Amino acid sequence: MMSQARFRIGNQTNCNVPAHLPFQFAVDNGFDAFEWFSDPGRVGWHEDTMSTAQRAECRAVARKHDILFSVHAPWAADPTTTAGAASILQSIRFAGEVGAGVVNLHIFPQHDVKVYVEALMPLIRAIDNPDTRLSIENTRQTSPEDANAIFAEISAKPEAAGRVGMCLDMGHANLFEGTHNDYLSYVDRLGDHVPIIHWHAHENWGDRDSHLPLFTGAAAQDDAGVRALVQRLKRRGFAGSVVMEQWPEPPEILVQTRRRLLQIWNEE
Repeated sequence: MMSQARFRIGNQTNCNVPAHLPFQFAVDNGFDAFEWFSDPGRVGWHEDTMSTAQRAECRAVARKHDILFSVHAPWAADPTTTAGAASILQSIRFAGEVGAGVVNLHIFPQHDVKVYVEALMPLIRAIDNPDTRLSIENTRQTSPEDANAIFAEISAKPEAAGRVGMCLDMGHANLFEGTHNDYLSYVDRLGDHVPIIHWHAHENWGDRDSHLPLFTGAAAQDDAGVRALVQRLKRRGFAGSVVMEQWPEPPEILVQTRRRLLQIWNEE
């Protein structure tokens, strides 16, 4: 079995290019993480686009190259709704077939905490592989206090112990109005009981969710913020995948981003 408990960096499918392009790019460049994002868009990827044989082939390739998969459920998949839960279950089934370590979905802070957490319970029970966890991601509307409340409620559910963590989306944290242009403050407001197990890495200028590759926005001139984030995540015991959520032109930018982030991780 491949090791999940280490720092990995990889990329993600993109709705503007066929899924095989970013996946093959990950393989060719020695990335050790890859995320399947169920977001068809123009020519993107959805679970229905892959046959059983293709799923088995992907799993074999991942094992051969030590790539840990994650699966991102559709961004609008709200677990409190019938349709949203069905979409997430589809992502969970796919994750089981390809051996993914994480199934990621969004936090919907408009819901009462108890209602949202209760909706997660059947999803947790649907995960057959004990090495697969749910990660719940902060959106632009999610406050640190929302995440704190959700994980406080989760901690009261014995069946959820060790099965759910947080996906820190640093770009969304940078856009949240309470920590605008200050994603470090967002992390500092997260309680120690919030386990960060997944990291969506991208930048913006605080104006929109532009998903700039790391070190092409503000961090191009000063990487102190990224270094400080790495320090915070290390103190929290982070071990998981960092997903570069973009497909830039040229895509080789991702190789440079990964190399620099790995260097910072090893230095801090």
